[in-house]
Amino acid sequence: MELIPKLPVAEWISDATDWIKNTFSGLFNFLKDDFGDFIEFFAETVLMAIPIWLFIAVVAVLAFFVSKKRFGLPVFVIVGLWYIQNQELWEELMNTFTLVIFASLISVIIGVPFGIWMAKSKVVQQVLTPVLDFMQTMPAFVYLIPAVAFFSIGMVPGVFASVIFATPPTVRFTNLGIRQVSHELIEAAEAFGTTGTQKLFKVQLPMAKKTIMAGINQTVMLSLSMVVIASMIGAEGLGQTVITGLQRADVGTGFVAGLGIVILAIIIDRFAQNLNTQRGDQA
Repeated sequence: MELIPKLPVAEWISDATDWIKNTFSGLFNFLKDDFGDFIEFFAETVLMAIPIWLFIAVVAVLAFFVSKKRFGLPVFVIVGLWYIQNQELWEELMNTFTLVIFASLISVIIGVPFGIWMAKSKVVQQVLTPVLDFMQTMPAFVYLIPAVAFFSIGMVPGVFASVIFATPPTVRFTNLGIRQVSHELIEAAEAFGTTGTQKLFKVQLPMAKKTIMAGINQTVMLSLSMVVIASMIGAEGLGQTVITGLQRADVGTGFVAGLGIVILAIIIDRFAQNLNTQRGDQA
């Protein structure tokens, strides 16, 4: 005999999802149509319009200067991107790169202000910490359900799911970086009569820049990790090729596309690490 009846949690969540979908249908339709068209325009018209050899050359030159004029990273960029082009996966790479760019950019725009807010208020930190824990511990596949419910299928729900999954590191590291700024330095700034805004932008954020960049790096990598998962709801890119290989039990196709994702991940990670090191040295 059950002492406590089963709570209708699933029904509550479904009702809440339906209410959100109906209430904000105009916003969701705008994002699905207009923002979706912009993402496709950026991937198919802007990035694909760049000659492949020029794209590889520009990225290799940037890698050369970012890595302090060492040849390891530029050589890897040339060989890695040439491999992707050789396997006829260039369009898929551009779609994946577009997904990562937009998901990471939105995550940073959302994450940094919330991280600052957490650093400024203990109450906000106590409220947001369990929310961030929930966002990071929830299986990534679960985020596909509301993404499809709100935006149907395509690139937009992929970006939406990636943003939810990838935002917490930026929030946490921004909060951590600001809180680790020396109290003596803060007191010195206050002694010179700086306002709260001046103290934030001229003292705290510059001193916390290295930590914040580490969080942004984690956000970018998490966005990239959602590529394969987001392809299950219609997000085009290398992940879709991996899923195709999985569905057909085609090990070769899946491995080739998976290796392309690894190459892109290494390039992005090395760029972020070198930029963070340079910023840290300047600080």
